[in-house]
Amino acid sequence: MKEEIQNHVRNLFAEGKIKGFLGLKQEGTDVGPHLFTKAEELDELSLGDRENPAEARYPLDKILTHLASEHPNETFAILVRGCDERALQLLFTVSMLDPDHVIPVGFACPAELVEKHQCWKPFPDALVAGEPAQPVVGGEDPVGSQMDLLGKLQQWFDTFDRCVKCFGCRNICPVCYCHECTLEEAALIPRGDLPPANPNFLMTRAMHMVGRSLCVYCGLCEEVCPADIPLKSLYKLVAKIVGQEGTTPEGLAAKAAHSSQLAASSGK
Repeated sequence: MKEEIQNHVRNLFAEGKIKGFLGLKQEGTDVGPHLFTKAEELDELSLGDRENPAEARYPLDKILTHLASEHPNETFAILVRGCDERALQLLFTVSMLDPDHVIPVGFACPAELVEKHQCWKPFPDALVAGEPAQPVVGGEDPVGSQMDLLGKLQQWFDTFDRCVKCFGCRNICPVCYCHECTLEEAALIPRGDLPPANPNFLMTRAMHMVGRSLCVYCGLCEEVCPADIPLKSLYKLVAKIVGQEGTTPEGLAAKAAHSSQLAASSGK
């Protein structure tokens, strides 16, 4: 799979289509983001795998926004999984990136990674390498009425107390693009309070992510959280409470299935 991606990007360089390729580079035992500017460098490309798939993941989309702001007239390719591509599409929508200057280079996630992250679309449309695995959706207890939802939210308060307000979830998020962050507003979230007042910090972030339909459910926030707070589950719950079920993985999967059925029917 890596060789297919390397050859694809080499062709992009050879054809003069890109200034650079934003991906991951292996240096010794370390893997980190890297801007490849020459085809010869691609021998050191990594897909983030060590002993297990995707042990090294980074918000390359967010890094690309900084690159693009410094080089607005240049075109860059970027390594993407399915969730990365969803983040790209959102950043295109809010004009943080110009789709005419971005070339996604996609690869599919293996089944074990799909199961781990409960991913509803584990491959990008711009697929270059890998065999698409079957999506996995669900994994949560069924919740019925609005009172059930609010009752379940109440159960989260003990979990909120584990938060140390490290800003890791905000900093790693590929679609946190605001120049002025609500989480740094002293009027909403007093500074210097550890742990932060329950549940201000996490609920403010959850409402921001859900209310603006930002979350792409990549799971990076959960991976960096030192308190092991299941943030994706929180965002899904809040989405259901405020009537935004359509933005959850389950809702998006249902929409995609409905669109496929319509397309199949119209083709008959």
